[in-house]
Amino acid sequence: MPTPRDTLKIGTRGSPLALAQAFETRTRLMTAHGLPEDAFEIVIIKTTGDKILDRPLKEIGGKGLFTKEIEDAMLVGQIDIAVHSMKDMPTLQPDGLLLDCYLPREDVRDAFVSPGVARLADLAQGAVVGSSSLRRRAQLANRRPDLKLVEFRGNVQTRLKKLADGVAEATFLAMAGLNRLGMAHVARSAIEVTEMLPAVAQGCIGIERRADDTRVEALLAAIHHHPTGQRLAAERAYLAELDGSCETPIAGLAVLEGDRLWLRGEILRPDGSESICAEARAGVQDAAELGRGLARELLSRAPKGFFDWR
Repeated sequence: MPTPRDTLKIGTRGSPLALAQAFETRTRLMTAHGLPEDAFEIVIIKTTGDKILDRPLKEIGGKGLFTKEIEDAMLVGQIDIAVHSMKDMPTLQPDGLLLDCYLPREDVRDAFVSPGVARLADLAQGAVVGSSSLRRRAQLANRRPDLKLVEFRGNVQTRLKKLADGVAEATFLAMAGLNRLGMAHVARSAIEVTEMLPAVAQGCIGIERRADDTRVEALLAAIHHHPTGQRLAAERAYLAELDGSCETPIAGLAVLEGDRLWLRGEILRPDGSESICAEARAGVQDAAELGRGLARELLSRAPKGFFDWR
């Protein structure tokens, strides 16, 4: 176990939300193992995705932009664990790294945020909506093709400032992030998953480690939330089978029903002109196959070039 002389270094991005997630991880480890705060060190690592904010993610490389520098630091021993928002994580980890610890999942819903409008349905025809998420943009274009969609990258605080500056009339954030920041009041309303299915792994925090670090493996085992892990086993297998990236509008959500999983999925054309949905159920022991099977069903119903930009 770590001591002040043998500090456990926690790698994270530097945004307020990323830090809140790192602090939650530290607190859970302190509680589980009776350790003091100074047994841990928070190490902030700036990623490419944090540095380049004026271009869409699909133009600069996708999900790995938020993880590569952190994972490189772990591989060379600069940090011991990395705390990630799971919806930012690629489905494959670099050789030598393992992702097998998840904290309890937060609210999975999207938050509708607007200075002057209470609900998505209340937006006027042609209103300007900002979002950097291809999934949200495609869903909005599918449900409300009248809206004007503009790029809206940055952390929670940056996006709220853009709203205040009038860049857009509304935007979307994750309820999970707002809750973790103590900012749930920012949401004018939460959008039910029946209206907008969330991103795969939305609301989940994952903790990555070196595969051969048995000390850290034992530490993390005490805080791993098994129900969240079961849900993500289905969702991430689904995403991997779809070859999901920031260039493909994909939504998915697994829900536990006793010892069974209910998985819903949606894929969309990037311009929102077509949406294909499906759902399936299986026992938790078959989570990965459930995810792969649902993905294959959706792909079988999608015409060639479905994910291509027009």
